[in-house]
Amino acid sequence: MSGTQTNIIELTNIVKTYKRGAEELHVLRGITLHVEDGDFVAIIGPSGSGKSTLMNTIGLLDIPTSGSYVLDGVNTLGLSDNKMAELRNHKIGFIFQQFNLLPRLTALENVELPMIYSGMSRAERRKSALDMLDSLGMKSRAGHRPSELSGGQQQRVAIARALVSKPSLLLADEPTGALDSKTGKEVLELMLELNKRGNTIVLITHDSGIAEHASRVVAIRDGELISDHRNDGRQQQQVKRDEAVLK
Repeated sequence: MSGTQTNIIELTNIVKTYKRGAEELHVLRGITLHVEDGDFVAIIGPSGSGKSTLMNTIGLLDIPTSGSYVLDGVNTLGLSDNKMAELRNHKIGFIFQQFNLLPRLTALENVELPMIYSGMSRAERRKSALDMLDSLGMKSRAGHRPSELSGGQQQRVAIARALVSKPSLLLADEPTGALDSKTGKEVLELMLELNKRGNTIVLITHDSGIAEHASRVVAIRDGELISDHRNDGRQQQQVKRDEAVLK
């Protein structure tokens, strides 16, 4: 990536605090993180580190207590719930550990879901969904329900659903966590291929073996970003040395 690369994510001094009666729980403590368009970033940290809250903030599912967030050139500060939902639906595709497919719908119908409110005709939706399944090697399983698919196939359907609206950003929360190691490797290889096709990916994981496949690894602990380095040969940028980040 060249020096003219634009940032799709610009988080600046993000703080998230929850109040429990008189007590305050500080989950994110001044996170500043910029992600370039086309990058593949893994956010890694132990349970309770704040990585899921950070993911929810990036995904516009949670509003920070303070700080600023610019997503693909749009300042999200002060947006209404409707505008936030519209921005999320157009800009972000989500991949979850448990797939979150609707059990009574076929693979094809699950992939069509994000387009239902887009104004597309049913024929256009069906074609787009089928084309996306085809691109992920799942066309032959389009008429099958989730219970008739393996875990890896369900995750491929979930990825197709995330991609079908052509979002600017793909967010993956422990996408291999519910899969066996062989299937998890296949899904990871698929995500690497998607990144090569130009998709920006931010992946949450607690597994350093998964994170090392990303172009960039950001470590978080106790709500603070403690290290940030690249795996793709570019100059490494260490925020703070901390060899015990995952211990």
